[in-house]
Amino acid sequence: MLNAVIVDDEPKAIQSLSWELTHFSEAVKIVKTFTNPEDALIFLKPNIPDCLFLDIQMPTMDGFQFLEKLTNRDFAVVITTAYDEYAIKALKHEAIDYLLKPIDSDDLSDTIQKIIKFNSRILNSNKLERFLLDINKKQNTKKITINTDGKLVFLEVEDILFIESDGNYSTFFLTKNQKLVVTKKLKEVNSMLPEHKFFRIHNSFIVNLNKIKEFLKSEGYVVMESNHKIPVARQRKSAFLQKL
Repeated sequence: MLNAVIVDDEPKAIQSLSWELTHFSEAVKIVKTFTNPEDALIFLKPNIPDCLFLDIQMPTMDGFQFLEKLTNRDFAVVITTAYDEYAIKALKHEAIDYLLKPIDSDDLSDTIQKIIKFNSRILNSNKLERFLLDINKKQNTKKITINTDGKLVFLEVEDILFIESDGNYSTFFLTKNQKLVVTKKLKEVNSMLPEHKFFRIHNSFIVNLNKIKEFLKSEGYVVMESNHKIPVARQRKSAFLQKL
């Protein structure tokens, strides 16, 4: 059973889509509907559905602004709108499908199959990631495993200089001027790293302790081997110094 959330500022549109979902598919259960996107954002922080049906044109914020405010995107997003000019933008925002209102039953059936496939891939990928992470911890391996963009990336710990947070994304700064952007919050990334080698020096930064070249006490910065200057948060300075 797929747990679905509907966000649309028009009650009639919610009623219509709810009727279609409940009468033409036994695979979907509507757990919540919202006419106010702000309320939906609050609900989706602790609650992760299997799919989200999202309208684009809403008065307080549009659907794309809504997606940018989401703190978790580990579910399928389906755009529902009366206008077809948003299709390309929907794909850029990683929506798995795009339904034009009034929604056709056959189109909706195809969309549900896409949602089922999406959730199956997510489930299998997450299981594999947890399995590999468990192996890494048990074997004290020098690599970490990151699940991103539908693939597993294996990173050598010693290749990581530091990680910078950008909301729901984190950027790994690597040796040889390489970067890797992943759809994970910094807190989640931090839990994957060996504690004796990495330290969250600031709300927005995790550093590899072995890659620090200098600590500028008067300025409150560390200088990495790459010459990047990373701020040290005052409240973390004491704990940081104990790590050195």
